[in-house]
Amino acid sequence: MEVHHHSSEIGSHTGKRFKHYLFEFFMLFLAVFCGFLAENWREHIIEHQREIQYIRSFINDLQSDTTEITSNINLKWQKKQQNDSLIKFLNAPDPNQYGQRIYFFARQLTRTFNFIPTDGTMKQLKNSGGLRLIKKKEVVDSILSYDHSIEAILLTQERQNYELNDIRPMMGRLMNPNVLETMIVGDAINPPAGNPHLRTLNKDFILDFIYAVHQIKGSDAVSGARLVRLKEKATGIIQFLKREYH
Repeated sequence: MEVHHHSSEIGSHTGKRFKHYLFEFFMLFLAVFCGFLAENWREHIIEHQREIQYIRSFINDLQSDTTEITSNINLKWQKKQQNDSLIKFLNAPDPNQYGQRIYFFARQLTRTFNFIPTDGTMKQLKNSGGLRLIKKKEVVDSILSYDHSIEAILLTQERQNYELNDIRPMMGRLMNPNVLETMIVGDAINPPAGNPHLRTLNKDFILDFIYAVHQIKGSDAVSGARLVRLKEKATGIIQFLKREYH
């Protein structure tokens, strides 16, 4: 015997199946969407944690820089006093009267005390795309501004190295190298024994030498002023970052 299904029953089953498929699709979509939100939120949390790590590391670098800057400024002040004395003694009617001091201060002249920034975090931020993790524009601007100030100081120090290279051969003409040899003990420079005479008292040469010392003094003054401003900037950025990131 043949059984005939009413079209209404078939339509009812089809509608139920469609609703069932629609419900499964919705649940699948909801699961995928929630998974996407969870993954997005997880990446956001990870990036925020990395941002905090970068900021903490950068603050540590700034604190190291301020300590190094303070030491460097003090050394530059001592160097300025030595160079002032050197120029004074070279301008004396008889520089040989001050031979011991001239030898000591002139030999100290080529010892450099360059500022070396703690730039590990800065390199990571610039080279590995770490800056994109920092969401606050003011923070990024402060980091880049500090980096620009560092570059200005390094440029001044590089120029001063050229000036030191220029004066080194002049020192050999001004002072007896055998006396200079007795002054070095390890990495220390000691005053020479007695009161050794200069190799030359030629006025024109001594004036050339004084001019070279003057140039070095000028570069030291520029570098020192920039270091003072850099220290102020580093201190301000530390306070700013601590406020921004609690």
